[in-house]
Amino acid sequence: MIYLKSLLNVIDNSGAALVECVNVLGKGNKNAGRVGDRIVVVVQALRSAKLMQQSSSANRVQRGDIRHAVIVRTKKEFSRKDGTVIRFDDNACVLVNNQGEPVGTRIMGVVARELSKKYAKITTLAPKVV
Repeated sequence: MIYLKSLLNVIDNSGAALVECVNVLGKGNKNAGRVGDRIVVVVQALRSAKLMQQSSSANRVQRGDIRHAVIVRTKKEFSRKDGTVIRFDDNACVLVNNQGEPVGTRIMGVVARELSKKYAKITTLAPKVV
């Protein structure tokens, strides 16, 4: 569950390493974001330039930028319709543009299967979908 001021790892190559949630979109009075929800984030820390040689300069983000993101992993467990319970080791997100397409060109790490309906591009870029 992602709330206001929650810190999330960024698992794409957009240039951001750590972001802070400032709003959960489309939840009404429910404040918590889950896997597949879109959130508004502020970039808190950047990745080193050595790791970011593959990304173009147009996709780079700066510290303090306000961006949209999609939650791809949460530490809080959630259950699926078939009865399985899924929990990840960290809270993670992928930065997206206004159309819901990822800003980065690569995704590092696993993502949840629940993203495949709304965000198919994220699941195709991911190395593993759980």
